[in-house]
Amino acid sequence: MEEVEKKGGFLPNVFKVLAHRPSEFRAFFAYYDVIMNKETGNLTKADRELIVVATSASNKCPYCVTAHSALHRIYSKNRTLADQVVVNPELADLSKREHAMIEFALDIANAKSIPETHFQKLEEHGFDREDAWDIAMVTAFFALANRIAHLTDLRPNEEFYALGRVPKVEPEEK
Repeated sequence: MEEVEKKGGFLPNVFKVLAHRPSEFRAFFAYYDVIMNKETGNLTKADRELIVVATSASNKCPYCVTAHSALHRIYSKNRTLADQVVVNPELADLSKREHAMIEFALDIANAKSIPETHFQKLEEHGFDREDAWDIAMVTAFFALANRIAHLTDLRPNEEFYALGRVPKVEPEEK
């Protein structure tokens, strides 16, 4: 937790909440690292964060929407797309590729049946079956995270609102 706080300048509230049960904390963040920091497949870090934003908005989770919108802004260098997705993914300035990815994630999030046509649509936009699995795992993991946030009334740190919107100010060196 000290490393996260030192790197980011603050400790995200989720760390404080999950520290309640250390073994669950470690398991949660170990799986988070596996699915969110993966360096294989056709999903970028920005893609993964956009999936979290869209599905967490669908699940009405203010913590995950706010925190992961900030991460999306940082990874994508796009200051508005996450906000657009939160309001209405259908009207957001998504590429066709991003739209197919978000549509698939939202169908997973809303427990819809996933027929072969869903996979074909993803494949038309450069995603393979392993990417579909990754989209589904990010979606499923954050359904869990969203429920924990609801249970604990987890609120976003104020610092998340400015991340990726305004330049980061480095402390003066002494």
